[in-house]
Amino acid sequence: MAVPRRLPSRGAAGYVGAMASTALSLGALLALMPAAAVAFRRSGARDALFFALILLGVVGPGFCIIASAGGEWRTGFAMSLWVTIAATMTLFLALALATRHAWRLSPLLLPYLLVLAALALVWQHAPERPVPGAVPAGWLDAHILFAVATYGLLTIGAVAGFAVFLQERALKAKRPTALTRRLPSVAESEALELRLLAAAEAVLALGLLSGMAAEHFLASPLLPFDHKTLFSLAAFVVIGVLLLARYRQGIRGRRVARLALLAWLLLTLAYPGVKFVTDVLLS
Repeated sequence: MAVPRRLPSRGAAGYVGAMASTALSLGALLALMPAAAVAFRRSGARDALFFALILLGVVGPGFCIIASAGGEWRTGFAMSLWVTIAATMTLFLALALATRHAWRLSPLLLPYLLVLAALALVWQHAPERPVPGAVPAGWLDAHILFAVATYGLLTIGAVAGFAVFLQERALKAKRPTALTRRLPSVAESEALELRLLAAAEAVLALGLLSGMAAEHFLASPLLPFDHKTLFSLAAFVVIGVLLLARYRQGIRGRRVARLALLAWLLLTLAYPGVKFVTDVLLS
């Protein structure tokens, strides 16, 4: 009678690790669902329930990141998405606490983050590239922090710009929808959009400088000719032109929203977009 063979310890450990990773990602996804749902409740309000569920949406992805990383920075596509989600949720929570109208962006922002979480769950086992060992930990941590903060700020800013676009279209058609009634007014969305774009531009400048420092430690060109650098520089230029045009020519409305969405798209291509190509498509 044949005796069943036991799995090798490494294979068993890998299987258990994969199951644990799946459970963590699924838990983080489930933690975001109530936050996305509360944005569409009939009696929408900036109340204790809203903030409690947004906080749950911060804690779920945050715990997934800490538990999955195991004290080391991971560079995979799924981890990049979870870091992006956690950072954006944290920034949104702070913004909702600090301002009166930012919370009304939740019907647009939270479903988008829920889609990102689903993508992270699908591609959680995509291969990862090693972190360059020659860069001092402090510089690398600062660069990652600036990059993630920039993307979070620009994401919320682009959502505010999209709210402007939807509100102006509804006003022009004289047909407000159930969605536009939940969103901030045009003036409120524009004010949020410009503040977030200005903050994103400042943090992106710090991110570019810290990236140049990291390249210096790797004995590489300060501005390498790669997709990430080119898209990041293009986003920096677009935001700068937008802010300058707003200050000097007073452009507003849909034109500002389109430029904000263009900057967000460029930074999306630079950060999660490059990760998707290198870790998923080319792996």
